[in-house]
Amino acid sequence: MRALVVSVNLNNPDYAAHAEEFLMLARGAGAKVCDVIRANRQRPDPAHFIGKGKLQEVISSANTHNVNIILFDQPLSPAQQRNIEQATNVRVVDRVALILDIFALRAQSHEGKVQVELAQLQHLSTRLTGRWSHLEQQQGGIGSRGPGESQLELDRRLIGRRMKSLRERLEKLSRQRSTQRRARMRGDVFNVSLVGYTNAGKSTLFNALTRAGAYAADQLFATLDTTSRRIWIHDVGHVVLSDTVGFIRDLPPTLIAAFKATLEETVYADLLLHVVDAASPQRDEQVAEVNKVLEDIGADEVPRILVYNKIDQTDFPPRVERDERGIISRVFVSSTERTGLDDLRSAIVEASKVAENNAIHIKNF
Repeated sequence: MRALVVSVNLNNPDYAAHAEEFLMLARGAGAKVCDVIRANRQRPDPAHFIGKGKLQEVISSANTHNVNIILFDQPLSPAQQRNIEQATNVRVVDRVALILDIFALRAQSHEGKVQVELAQLQHLSTRLTGRWSHLEQQQGGIGSRGPGESQLELDRRLIGRRMKSLRERLEKLSRQRSTQRRARMRGDVFNVSLVGYTNAGKSTLFNALTRAGAYAADQLFATLDTTSRRIWIHDVGHVVLSDTVGFIRDLPPTLIAAFKATLEETVYADLLLHVVDAASPQRDEQVAEVNKVLEDIGADEVPRILVYNKIDQTDFPPRVERDERGIISRVFVSSTERTGLDDLRSAIVEASKVAENNAIHIKNF
């Protein structure tokens, strides 16, 4: 799929990282990026998001490189998307739709596929009127995975009926997950969830701790489906460790809503291991983005430890850091070289003892 990327800086101090991340998303979706057009704007143009001069540049580049798709690294309104498609006669996919497309590509479980389809339909339900009628010869590829063109041509009543059915199915799956969670809690099992920015190495760390063989790759959103394994840690006993979907800046609200059942694993955890890519120049910004999503889903009060991963790519030695109260705040590890893992296990033991003491205190109180 030959693609033209349009990257727009709206006075964003982290624009360079934002733009590079979008290129990773595009390539992760299978796009061959033929050209990148950059624009600086104070605010989006109501009709085309970019100005007339840049639009002509986009049209010229699209024709020169014979692209199949134009990818915008910003969310577009339905009108903006339609206007750009009419001006270029090329399919346009914005940031939200591209992330949804990658989720559709990577989802493996039944629950994950249902969640993605619901999010896609929520996003696309506002874009049904005359959508791509001028592009009817261009089928398949990025932005068309999942529900499919034939479904999107149905009227809003049928789309609404499908969305209602998907929500009911997710509610059922959520109840099943809740029952499983209550069974774990009755069994007095300490529950730990891995959270973090996408591609921070959560699945690699999960495999290192559990020897589970969960899918791990150097790409954005390698993991979409929550995987849980029971492991034994000396001085704690059985611990349930869960690997969850990675977060990203400006994660579409439709995805957060659709993945509510999956993200509940973090809300009900006893401890969060917030995995950080220690080698990333944007690690502080990524930590802030994850903290923002955790707050959005109501998990900001869950105890957490920052796990600085990939230290083999940095000058950081494996070590443990404590805050002013003497509580472990950071553990530095390398999942691939399996260094620092004993420190991490000890940190889990310590966190479990703190949780146990707090529970006894609350019970006596």
